[in-house]
Amino acid sequence: MQLADTIVALSTPPGSGAIGVIRLSGPDAIAVVNRVFSGKNLLEQASHTLHFGRIVEDGAIIDEVVAGLYIAPRSYTKENVVEISCHGSNYIIQQIISLLIRQGARAAKPGEFTLRAFLNGAFDLSQAEAVADLIASNSKASHDVAMQQMRGGFAGELKQLREQLIHFASMIELELDFSEEDVEFANRGQLRELVMQIMKVLHRLIASFELGNVIKNGVPVVIAGKPNVGKSTLLNALLNEERAIVSEIAGTTRDTIEDEININGIIFRFMDTAGIRSTVDVIEAKGVERTLEKMKQARLIIYMADNTQTLAEMEEQVNDMARLHIPYLLLINKAELLTPQQRDELAKLNAQFISAKQKEGIDELKSSLLDAVNLHHINTSETLVTNLRHVEALRQTENSLQRVLQNIDNPVTSDFLAMDIKQALHYLGEITGTVTTDDLLDNIFSKFCIGK
Repeated sequence: MQLADTIVALSTPPGSGAIGVIRLSGPDAIAVVNRVFSGKNLLEQASHTLHFGRIVEDGAIIDEVVAGLYIAPRSYTKENVVEISCHGSNYIIQQIISLLIRQGARAAKPGEFTLRAFLNGAFDLSQAEAVADLIASNSKASHDVAMQQMRGGFAGELKQLREQLIHFASMIELELDFSEEDVEFANRGQLRELVMQIMKVLHRLIASFELGNVIKNGVPVVIAGKPNVGKSTLLNALLNEERAIVSEIAGTTRDTIEDEININGIIFRFMDTAGIRSTVDVIEAKGVERTLEKMKQARLIIYMADNTQTLAEMEEQVNDMARLHIPYLLLINKAELLTPQQRDELAKLNAQFISAKQKEGIDELKSSLLDAVNLHHINTSETLVTNLRHVEALRQTENSLQRVLQNIDNPVTSDFLAMDIKQALHYLGEITGTVTTDDLLDNIFSKFCIGK
C-alpha cells in the first residue's frame, strides 16, 4: 500500500448541488492545493482552520472556495488533509479535481481515505467497517449500532479477550523454553477458568448476530395467502402509497413486490407475493412457486385470509405455517364482514383482525410485527455483531478455544496448547486488523464509496 503519495476524490454525492466537497490526503495535500489557491499561503496556516480563496489555473478563476486544513496527525487519516468546499456544479468539481491531479495528486480508490486511517492507526479494522455501516444506516437502530462499533465498543471487548489470551500464550511459550526441566508456568486451572469466561463472551457475541444482522439489513417479511384476500391492499396500507396493483380479479400479482418501512427504528422489508392456489396459468404458477420459496427465506410471515375461508381451511393454513418453523401472524382481512361467531372461532387461532382497505388495525399490526420478532425493546448500547465476517471469525475462535479445553483435560504437551491459543488469537486478530492480508483489505475497502 502506497502512503507516500497524495490522493484526491469528491467526498459528497455526485450530481449538482449547493456545494461539493473535494478531499485530499497525503504528505503533499496542503502543498498541492496551495499551488492553485489564490488567497492566504496555506502552508503557513494552523490546523483546523478555514480559508476563503479562489482556485486558479493560468490566471483564470475556476471557482471561489473555502479550504479546510487538517494537519497530520490531527486528521481523519492522520495525514495532511485538505477539504475544498466549492460550488456543486459537476463541471466545476471535475475541473478542480483534474487540476489537482495535474499538480501531483492522484485519484483515490474506493475507501482509500478510511484505509489510510486504519493503516495509520486511527482505528482498527472493525471500526473502519463500522464507518461503512454508519454511512449505509437507514434507521435509528442501525445508526446507533454502527456508531457504538465505530466508537470502539466491539473492538474494546475483543482487545480484553486478546490481552488475557496473550498472557497465557506467553507463559506456555516460556514452558517450551524450559521443556527439559518439566516446569509449568501457566496454571492449567486458571487457563481453564479464563477460557470458559472467554467462551461465554464469544457465545453472547455470536448469538447477537441474529439481532445485529436484522438491525443492519432489515426484517424480511413475506405477505402470503390465497388470491384476492387483500395482500396488495395491505402492502399499500403499510407503505401509505399505491405501491402494488389492486384489483378484484384474482391472481393480479404474478411476482413478488418488495418495499420497506421503518417501524420504531427498525426496517421491515415487505414482500407482497402471488396468491397461493392451484392454477393452469404458467406465469401465475411460477409466481406461486416463488411465493413458497420466499416464505422459506423470511424471518416473519404474514398469512392473510378473509371471511370467505372456512375455519377448517384456516386451521390447515396455521398447521402449514407451523411446519415452516418461522414466526408468523395469522391476519384476517375484511374484518367488517365477519360475523360475531366467526370472530369468536378465529380468536382461538390467535388471529388478528384488520381492514386493509379502510386502514383499520394497521397500527396494531405494526406493534404485533415488533412483538413477533422480539424487537419491541432493543438495547443498541450493548455490543451487537452485524458483520458476517466478524461472526465467522468468532466461531473459529470458539472452535480453537474448545480444543484448548479438550487438551487441558487430556492432557497434552505445551506445544499443542500453544498452537490452539495462537489460532484463537489469529482469528480475533482478523476482526480488528491485527492480522490482515492485502486480499482481505481490498475486499473490505473496495465496497466503500470513493471519497470515504
